[in-house]
Amino acid sequence: MQKLEFIIKGVNEKPISIDIRYIENKQRKPIIIFSHGFKGFKNWGHFDIIADYFAQNGFLFVKYNFSHNGTTAQLLCDFVDLEAFGQNNFSKEINDLSGVIDYIYANANDFEGNNNEIYLIGHSRGGGISILKTANELRIKKLCTWASIQDISYFFQNMDIEKWKIENVAYTFNSRTQQNMPLYFQLYEDYLKNKNELDITKAATSLSIPWLIIHGTNDNSVSPVMANALHQINPKSEILLIEDADHTFGGKHPWHSENLPIASKILVEKTLLFFTEK
Repeated sequence: MQKLEFIIKGVNEKPISIDIRYIENKQRKPIIIFSHGFKGFKNWGHFDIIADYFAQNGFLFVKYNFSHNGTTAQLLCDFVDLEAFGQNNFSKEINDLSGVIDYIYANANDFEGNNNEIYLIGHSRGGGISILKTANELRIKKLCTWASIQDISYFFQNMDIEKWKIENVAYTFNSRTQQNMPLYFQLYEDYLKNKNELDITKAATSLSIPWLIIHGTNDNSVSPVMANALHQINPKSEILLIEDADHTFGGKHPWHSENLPIASKILVEKTLLFFTEK
């Protein structure tokens, strides 16, 4: 298996770390681009095993770190750049995904990729970003969202907006790393400024390509109600609720097994079937 790692420039010249996996056989392969979620990164938990699974089944699998996700090109799995994390916003993530798509599209031949068959997978907040991008991107042929958010505004529901505005920073606690991670008020300002462009409901309504929505029934981070809402918004989509699966489909970080948890095995098998069916 070919495993390549490199960096392209993202928003504000900050690096986007990318890795690509595929089986070299001189055949053009459909391309999957995977976007991680909030407080996530491309090598989180069992994501490498998932990438290998799709590569072994004939795909070029691309995953990347958003430029402002808090990791660095040197420390891909640690939130060491909290200033960047605090300066992240939804518009920056859409721009980062655009840059990744542009790069992979232009260089697909170097990786035995078929740039006429580009598919997106997005997990959690990355699912919302993928929906928004797909609505304005003709090069995307299929979309699969895993435990996706359905509305960006829910992100602000439990926040004291006035206090946040005055202090310019609020904090989100990362129970895994025990870090208080900053969220600068620009995150909300960007949302207000670009509310129309960040309307996931509007974007979901406009999608006409094949779209598979997968969610766990025991997701305590993003309610499965959101999956049903997305499906109702776009009845042409397909929906799969995995019984008892949590937000990460059984995965955790670090992941020490070479095997996928049961829920993730169902997740990738159903996604593979969706991407391979004509």
